[in-house]
Amino acid sequence: MNILNTFTLSARQSMMILMVFFGGCLGSSGGGIPVVISAPTITAVMPTSGATVVPQNSSVNATFNKALDPSTVTIATFTLSQGTTPVAGHLATVPSLGKVAAFYPTSNLMANTVYTATVTTGVKDALGNAFAGNYSWSFTTGPATDLAAPTVGSVTPLNSATGVALNSSVNATFSKSMDPITITSSTFTLAGTSPVSGSVSYAGTTATFHPTSNLAANVLYTATITSGASGAKDMQSNALASNYTWSFTTGAALAAGPAPVNLGTAGNYAILAETLVSTSSGTAITGDVGISPAAATYIQGFSLTLNQSGCFSSPTPSTLVTGKLYAADYNTNGCPTPANLTTAIGDMMIAYTDAAGRTLPDHTELGAGDISGLTLTPGLYKWGTGVLINTDVTLSGGPNDVWIFQISGNLTMASATHMILAGGALPKNIFWQVGGGVGVAIGTTADFEGVILAAKAITLNTGATGNGRLLAQTAVTLLSNAVTQPAP
Repeated sequence: MNILNTFTLSARQSMMILMVFFGGCLGSSGGGIPVVISAPTITAVMPTSGATVVPQNSSVNATFNKALDPSTVTIATFTLSQGTTPVAGHLATVPSLGKVAAFYPTSNLMANTVYTATVTTGVKDALGNAFAGNYSWSFTTGPATDLAAPTVGSVTPLNSATGVALNSSVNATFSKSMDPITITSSTFTLAGTSPVSGSVSYAGTTATFHPTSNLAANVLYTATITSGASGAKDMQSNALASNYTWSFTTGAALAAGPAPVNLGTAGNYAILAETLVSTSSGTAITGDVGISPAAATYIQGFSLTLNQSGCFSSPTPSTLVTGKLYAADYNTNGCPTPANLTTAIGDMMIAYTDAAGRTLPDHTELGAGDISGLTLTPGLYKWGTGVLINTDVTLSGGPNDVWIFQISGNLTMASATHMILAGGALPKNIFWQVGGGVGVAIGTTADFEGVILAAKAITLNTGATGNGRLLAQTAVTLLSNAVTQPAP
């Protein structure tokens, strides 16, 4: 799929026309339209920096913050090496968006070996801006190749869903990291009474189809992800075993509020943490629990019994968790648990960054950080401080509506307070992004609703309940709590 030699003259001419149109104001004090010149940056790489046990048949890719000039992406400007020895391979970029470049080794990499990828200042964006400096990252291969076909683990809207909002996007989350070069509007399509025009993006393990305009009301739509030689493939060039399709029917209304935050595979867990998950007796978790990079010894208070497969644990008593517990060191018998958790943690970080980066808030510094007693309609809320909830709060909106709360400080909910959902509002569509140095504290017997994305810890005090997901970049601490993963 190397397109370096097929970049058309007309595309170059189009870019030159744009540059000429804006050119008079580059470095000029005249009255032209000002052009902001900024160096391109890399926003994500695969394999990730420091990754281990990378399959020997993997490709390497980098995602950029802006479209590239594909003629500058060559084996001289995007290299892979083992020590001082260069790896032979070829390059490709994404035809539609031009924001991803991929290096495909000519042959499998060596086992248990450190490789370093480098993007040089020779790579330029579509306006000719170069990197401020070379960008390098390293990873270590494992002992084997990966020949397993990827699968689609979850989709939104769900298969057979009805009443879907007309301004919805369509998502598919895969079982493993995919090659973004192969995730395009040719391999991920949507059709109603006719094909739907749109663009496709990929982040973490999730592909999203963005319709160019709102969907039609009361229409059955079918989404398809194609397999085969020209279909969607993983980082090891394994294609889906067969085309994956699902259908849904729109309603007649638009969803209010911002687009929902895509959790990727982090959405497979009721609780996901990096350093610790602890509980006391009396806790009841409905959904799976995961911890990474910490080991199973940091899942405390659950009396774990490792399953015969070696891939997950169950607690004693079994009523503590209706689901499975996963840890980064559950890797016997070739279990994919460590890799799955690494992906989920990465997806959690992507979701946190997405939520924190949303712009144009509907409400800023509402209540000076004290939202006690308020009724909150769908929208984007932003605070440069912490947020306090000292009396009941109501979130009022429909089942497709979305709330995103950007909180720079900590989130504190007082004892015996409640979040009340009105009008059909659903916890899966409520996102609390909390950036404070302490994190989230839910008071005794309080009732919390929504998905927490915390930069630090999440603590539920005695008898508090959480209807949503607890996703923490450090620890989750429970004290006789009920935590229920929301319905998709």
